[in-house]
Amino acid sequence: MTTDNTSTSAVPQRVMAATVAGQRTPAGLTARRGRAPAPSDSPVPPLVAADCAAVLVAAVLLEAAQRDVNLLLQLSVLTIALNARGHLYRVRIRPAVLEELPALAARVAVVWTVAAALIAVRRGGPNPQLSVLLGAIGIHLAVVCAVRAFLYGQRRRSARARPRSTLIVGGSSGTHRLCTALAQHPEYGMRAVGVMTTRQAVPQQAEEVPAVPVLSSPEEVVRAVIQNSVRDVLVVGAEGAADHVDLVELLQQYGCAVWLLGSQPAGAHSALAMGEHLWGYDCRLLEPVAGNRRIPGAKRALDLVVAGLMLLLALPVLLVCAAAVRMSDGPGVLFRQERVGMHGREFVLLKFRTLRPADDREAETKWSVAHDARVGAVGRFLRRSSLDELPQLWNVLRGDMSLVGPRPERPFFVAQFSLTYPRYAARHRMVVGLTGLAQVHGLRGDTSIEDRCRFDNHYIDHWSWWQDVCILLRTAKSLTRPGGS
Repeated sequence: MTTDNTSTSAVPQRVMAATVAGQRTPAGLTARRGRAPAPSDSPVPPLVAADCAAVLVAAVLLEAAQRDVNLLLQLSVLTIALNARGHLYRVRIRPAVLEELPALAARVAVVWTVAAALIAVRRGGPNPQLSVLLGAIGIHLAVVCAVRAFLYGQRRRSARARPRSTLIVGGSSGTHRLCTALAQHPEYGMRAVGVMTTRQAVPQQAEEVPAVPVLSSPEEVVRAVIQNSVRDVLVVGAEGAADHVDLVELLQQYGCAVWLLGSQPAGAHSALAMGEHLWGYDCRLLEPVAGNRRIPGAKRALDLVVAGLMLLLALPVLLVCAAAVRMSDGPGVLFRQERVGMHGREFVLLKFRTLRPADDREAETKWSVAHDARVGAVGRFLRRSSLDELPQLWNVLRGDMSLVGPRPERPFFVAQFSLTYPRYAARHRMVVGLTGLAQVHGLRGDTSIEDRCRFDNHYIDHWSWWQDVCILLRTAKSLTRPGGS
């Protein structure tokens, strides 16, 4: 498929330290293992389930509704549509049932008024009694409020116990005041790990400003996002949003929820009794760019279909390669290595073993083994033909990788390259791949990391489903002329 290494001259001899709140790593970047940075956990599935359950429970009072499955389905769909239209499923910083009660009550009343009308039309008789209708509305509202109160309570307790890493972006002293507010009010469940500002911001002397690092470039911001698993970004004021448009879009691509703090735009409306706020700051969630949301589903569908077929067709080849490795070099057919994937999440990459490293340190930090004398004849053939990378089809099926994307690298080198090459860390906003735009342009083996980085980011910025197909076809063609690794 592809190769991962380049000349050792590309690796800097000295790496500067990078500091972020709560952690310090001499390598400058350590991708936290586990879940990727993402916005606050989506409340949609449990709230939708609660709404559907409330319809079923309330229907107990309406005999006609109990026997009409189609009616129950229609009422459930109507409830979900009305609540979605009123933004009652939207992620909120600190949700409260009491604030949502008027909006919920109005929509529940509409649902059961429609239900009464439908029952009357289908039965050809009078509407259900008013007392019965009010009882259904009351039961529905009680169930919905009880479930939401429970879910919101759980979320508040979790937020206090495990505050989310948060970046603050702005161009005034408001960033310092906001850091202080988050530190003094843990009920919001946010812990500031960095501030990005383009203007001189001097806090008032009376303020106690928490020791939060100031990030001076998009590269530092991306490193902080990966290292701290940042899930929320607070943009202070319209000037902050205007100064950092590209940065905000980049952070959304990394799965961060971006909140705009400041005056709401003219004409803004909320179904809530009180607008969303964070310690008095008007607050609204910025929607991601539509183009970014279409990438994962389309890529994943292509990956599952193509990788599944390739794995089935390549099964005999996999068995032969495994037997050859076993006979030539003993037990341990597969080589497992930590690599950095999308959003800095580490995963275990699989390969056929072509060399047995002296220890784990060598495997993690030795850049190239292409000309290592320990590589035997079988290993050299597997590397030249790229057959050693066939087990990564399993990584694709697992979702660790894609067929096409930036090649994944080891954490040790990701840390170094992120400090040395502009926008290297930005490669991790897309799922990593077996092959990529850089590889089909010959950037394999001893080639420039800077050039690869530029190709990778161009691929991400201009991604399309057809581009993935073209890269796969060009990769298949290049395999007929193996160049070694």
